[in-house]
Amino acid sequence: GCVLCSEDNGCITCHHRLFLLIWRDGIRQYGMCVHTCPPGYFGVRGLEVNRCTKCRSPSCESCFSRDFCMKCKDKFYLYKGQCFRQCPSGTAAQPGTRECQETCEPGPWSEWSACTHESRTCGCKWGVETRVREVPEAAREEGTACPALLETRRCRMKKHCPGGEHRATG
Repeated sequence: GCVLCSEDNGCITCHHRLFLLIWRDGIRQYGMCVHTCPPGYFGVRGLEVNRCTKCRSPSCESCFSRDFCMKCKDKFYLYKGQCFRQCPSGTAAQPGTRECQETCEPGPWSEWSACTHESRTCGCKWGVETRVREVPEAAREEGTACPALLETRRCRMKKHCPGGEHRATG
């Protein structure tokens, strides 16, 4: 795959579809033409030469650009293109992947609603009451796993309505 090479340094120029991978060994520098860049590098296509460029973070195994990691080395977790030893606050490690996902922290539960059955507050033996909780704007990112935001439970209603009528809630 070399177009030009040096006896001391290996490849200097590669065929147009290949990437030039340059690495150092002490003070010596070596070049090699490769189809795909190895772990820890990403390919940059240029007019003159296609190069393998090293990821900036030593904990990054595969990167999209110098500063955006796509896969971290073992013992590191990926979050927003960066590698961390532990997932940052407000995130949790996903099972099976070494990625951190934002966690959803909903607000407090509201009070239970009135006990109703088909919009009536009396005249039946059993009804349902509901309570809800809101999610702060910051936690509404797509893909964020949230716990239940609405709960219902069975409740006992007043069997007889005052005045003998069925009263609707308003």
